[in-house]
Amino acid sequence: MTANQSSLKPELQPELAPDQATQKLPNRRPMKQKVSPQKSAGAFRTISEVADDLNVEQHVLRFWETKFTQVKPLKRGGGRRYYRPEDVELLKNIHHLLYQEGYTIKGVQKLLSASRGNLNARVGEEASPIAKAVHKNKDELKSMLDELKSMRKLIG
Repeated sequence: MTANQSSLKPELQPELAPDQATQKLPNRRPMKQKVSPQKSAGAFRTISEVADDLNVEQHVLRFWETKFTQVKPLKRGGGRRYYRPEDVELLKNIHHLLYQEGYTIKGVQKLLSASRGNLNARVGEEASPIAKAVHKNKDELKSMLDELKSMRKLIG
C-alpha cells in the first residue's frame, strides 16, 4: 500500500476489483483463463478436455475406467490418456445416467452389459423401459406420500 492509502480509514480506501485484489495478495497467481481450441469431431481428447466438457474432475474419469470396462482410452508414453470420440460419447452417456437420471454405478453397469456397451438408445429422447418404470414408481410413491400427508392433516 502507498503512504496515502495506509493513512486513510478502511471505509475510505478505494475498493479494488476482484482480479486486482487477488494480484495484491502474496503467493497468489491469477487464474488462467481456459481457451479451448476447437477440435474436429474425430480428434482425440485429453483427460482434461473430457473432464472440462463433462464438468467433473479428472480422477472421476479414471475411477469410471475401473468401473466400466467399455471405457478404454489410448495410453501413450508416460500414461497420458487420449479418448476417442466413441469413448467421449460413452462417458457423456454414463455421466447423464449417473447425474441426471439418478442411476447407481451398478445400475449403469447392468445397462451397459445388457446393451453391449451402446447406451445411445437408452439415453436419448426415447426412454428405456427401465427408466419408464422408475418414473412410474416415482409418480406412484409421490402420490402415496401426498395422500399420507393429507391423512396426517386430518388426524392431527
